[in-house]
Amino acid sequence: MSQQHPLFDLAADPRVRRASDFRALAASLKGAELGLAFEQEVRSAAGAPESGRKHFVAYNRRLAAERRPARDGEHLSLALLEYCRRSGHGMALPDGKGSFDPVAAQVALPAGRIDLLGLGPGEQLALARIRYLPPGAARAGTGDTPLEAALEALARAAAASACREALADEIAEACGRSVGDAPPLVAVLGSPRYWDLCRRREAQKGAAWIHELERLARELEEASGIRLLFLACPLEGDPGWSYPEGAPVLDSAPRLVPAWEASAGRVRPKAPPRPKPGAPVEVRVEADLARPIRGYAASERYAAGDRISHPKLGLGVVQGQAGAGKISVLFEDRKVVLVHGRPAPAMPSPSAPVG
Repeated sequence: MSQQHPLFDLAADPRVRRASDFRALAASLKGAELGLAFEQEVRSAAGAPESGRKHFVAYNRRLAAERRPARDGEHLSLALLEYCRRSGHGMALPDGKGSFDPVAAQVALPAGRIDLLGLGPGEQLALARIRYLPPGAARAGTGDTPLEAALEALARAAAASACREALADEIAEACGRSVGDAPPLVAVLGSPRYWDLCRRREAQKGAAWIHELERLARELEEASGIRLLFLACPLEGDPGWSYPEGAPVLDSAPRLVPAWEASAGRVRPKAPPRPKPGAPVEVRVEADLARPIRGYAASERYAAGDRISHPKLGLGVVQGQAGAGKISVLFEDRKVVLVHGRPAPAMPSPSAPVG
């Protein structure tokens, strides 16, 4: 991470953006380190000239007049903002600790746009980075991982914190509310299909990376007070909004739910590998020196440990049975199978005397 923009630089790291690597990198991070990086981003952003610019800018009407899949995330932010304005209330947080009350969408900052900006519990500054994939999507975007989304959200939250006073003035002008001094609430807000496809990238339904992101969120809040939430917004239909007035309007009331179930970050230990079948280990039978050396004969019976003298093969040691009527005998460096216990051949009867 660089000294000027550590969060933005980390979010751009190829390992963060690769589905195969981001879990391992998340495991190497600490919440306290992210808190320090957040503070550095605030200092860096505070040094950028603002020159009285407005951050709440109107969205391009032409771009908002009809469905544009490449801009679904932007249109969802506009639709959520419009719903909350018309209903007069925000979206309850799933932990029961207040609500997210949007005030502006697509807020322009020098560091990039904020999808949704508003107020959270205790009037703390709250913002969301939106990740939307439609119900029929087959894959997530290249380079788009939950860790990248979280780091980008934190980096832009730092930029917003750097111009808190200017944003507070615009929030007061828009809704008459003030901004508290508490650290911000930062949310990665994805569609259910986005989270589903992210979880399919790893074994155990993403339990390993979910475990690491939950840990980072806990450590970050403990170290700096910043709340990092991972949320989903289920919608009815595809995409879940329409354009009756030339702007995106939700087809049903929105609700915020956890991005995954409470036990999703529980990593099951791997089962020990099954032993692979291998060749049986041969055990060499040593000679029983208490037994005398016996000459070999097919009619004799032998037992393991017997020493036998073969007329052609020399001295060997019986290793054991090798089948019905057979024994395995070790002669120096090779084994030979010999027969044993065979009936002795019948002797010819003597010729009768001639009378």
